Amino acid sequence: MTQNATMGCFMRNIIKSYFSDESGAAAAEYALILTIIGTTLAAAVLFLGSSIGGALHSAGSVIAAYSYST
Repeated sequence: MTQNATMGCFMRNIIKSYFSDESGAAAAEYALILTIIGTTLAAAVLFLGSSIGGALHSAGSVIAAYSYST
């Protein structure tokens, strides 16, 4: 075999291993999952933030009133 034929075979093997490598796909899937979870948490904070704040304020008022009355 000539050097050009050997180089061509070598390049084909590199390209074949590049396309069959799936380690990057797993990282991309994890990144997508983290993006979905982060977006969901951000939306929950935006939509429920004032409701949770109001509930905590009410609970604090009840606790404060109870502690002053005893």
